[in-house]
Amino acid sequence: MKILLTGVNGQVGWELQRSLSTLGTVIAPRRDQLDLSDVRALRDGLRAIRPQLIVNPAAYTAVDKAESEPAIARAINAIAPAIMAEEAKTLGAAMLHFSTDYVFDGSQTRPWQETDTPNPLGVYGATKLEGEQAIQAMGIPHLILRTSWVYGLRGGNFLLTMQRLFREREQLNIVNDQFGAPTWSRMIAEASAQILAQRPFAQPHLSGIYHLSNGGRTHWYEFASAILARTPLPQGKPVALTPILATSYPTPAQRPANSVLNNDKLHNAFHIKLPDWETALDLCLA
Repeated sequence: MKILLTGVNGQVGWELQRSLSTLGTVIAPRRDQLDLSDVRALRDGLRAIRPQLIVNPAAYTAVDKAESEPAIARAINAIAPAIMAEEAKTLGAAMLHFSTDYVFDGSQTRPWQETDTPNPLGVYGATKLEGEQAIQAMGIPHLILRTSWVYGLRGGNFLLTMQRLFREREQLNIVNDQFGAPTWSRMIAEASAQILAQRPFAQPHLSGIYHLSNGGRTHWYEFASAILARTPLPQGKPVALTPILATSYPTPAQRPANSVLNNDKLHNAFHIKLPDWETALDLCLA
């Protein structure tokens, strides 16, 4: 199988380049080779490569910056997936696309299911939702995997930011009233490969949206505390964490108060269930 992989320098894309290699020939152009914000270049690239499967983890993920750059966020998160889906239909290809927990507004206390109505609070979530809808509307064989609080050992993410701040500062205020499930990028990639190995696109009823995240539920303060407990620091280096409310740390984009995802549909369809977030964190840091 010829697989086109976007976003190869991102957290999930980097991991996918390895995990997908057992399934076929992975073509993973860099941004300077395939610019997703350039519609013509994207169409030309897809037609030249002629993939059988498009895997798209690429996204504009700067949640706060998206509020002041909505056109750029929409170009990457909404228009580019729509173009990929259009070209996939012409080529007879399938598509695996990655989305986010931020399509929900966080208003309910239970984990979010795929059947719950999205209501994004900001530009990032809104543009990701638009990308989902464009893929679904094209009627191609597709899987859309929503994940949450992605971190890893490369790129920009909460884990690496906290480890840097632990070395630089002695006191940090961390929000403790926004809940989610931190998800290791490598587990996302490995689970994706396991799903694809089951040939889901040969079974039309499996096309659709699935939630894919590590298990459990936590908030940013507890996540930061877990990272601190597992981060070697110079002897005697003090770091104090203070829990605060989100209202005490205003940001340009509003975040959902609860974005924990229910992963039952994924488990029922593909018999895949990721471990809880603390186990994943231990494995990542090991």
